[in-house]
Amino acid sequence: MATVDTAPTEPHAPRPPTNPSPAAAVPVQPRAASRPGRRRRDAAPPAQTTLIGSVQRAMRLLESVAGRPHGATAKQLARETRLALPTVYHLLRTLVHEGYLYRDKGLFFLGEAAERLSSSGAQQKRRSTVAAALAQWRDSIGVPVYYARYRDGEIEVVCVSDTPGNPAVEEWADFRETGHAHAIGQCLLAQLDDDARRDHLDRHPVQSITPYTVCDNHTLLCRLNRMRRTDPVVERQEYALGTVCAAIPITVGTLTATMAISLPADQADRLLSAAQQLQEEVGRSLGSLTLSISI
Repeated sequence: MATVDTAPTEPHAPRPPTNPSPAAAVPVQPRAASRPGRRRRDAAPPAQTTLIGSVQRAMRLLESVAGRPHGATAKQLARETRLALPTVYHLLRTLVHEGYLYRDKGLFFLGEAAERLSSSGAQQKRRSTVAAALAQWRDSIGVPVYYARYRDGEIEVVCVSDTPGNPAVEEWADFRETGHAHAIGQCLLAQLDDDARRDHLDRHPVQSITPYTVCDNHTLLCRLNRMRRTDPVVERQEYALGTVCAAIPITVGTLTATMAISLPADQADRLLSAAQQLQEEVGRSLGSLTLSISI
């Protein structure tokens, strides 16, 4: 850590050296003194100044309340956290005002704001579970793996796992608006009923993406009607030139979802076998992933 130089209030005359030498005779240039009340720019503040004590105390109170599902009084919380009772009352009032706690008959409980934080943490954990599964399948099959679902009338790519050696398809045209052109979208649309499909296509009509893209709504709907719910959906260069893709349907209750893979067009002969391998891997893990894929 850099030192802070301050100007001396009363300069003292230097003491003569006991054994003068030629070097000692050279006058030493005085260092410029810092301006009073200001820190030199290269001086780092002490690490402790980055900690806010009131935030630390508030977090200790929240942790204490979270450990008491039947509620706790202010005095109980003060004893447990070893904080002064007036400080506890002040922090509790603030936490109640912000919605992180609520008070009922003298007892404090976690509020809606704290529950939202907990829910967000659980959602992140489920997303991490899905990401870990995709990474495992990516490595075992040697292809990029995608997880997508149909929610609130839109196609949503939730998670993608790829590597520099096997990169995912670049989203050069919005996946939500081009569901007719890629395997993910076709697989999701195939799981919808006819009215839901037509509603989607009314909002996102068929458009030409590449020379291989399906040409109109009627042709697409006929293709979707011929698809079997358990078979992989395959598209070759309909969304991106030089890329082939396959998607498998995920059937869990009312969830409309899919897992998909992509490959360079010159490896198209691997596509079906890789899709079948993914289907087997997903089938073995689906039970443990049921909750997580509902994110």
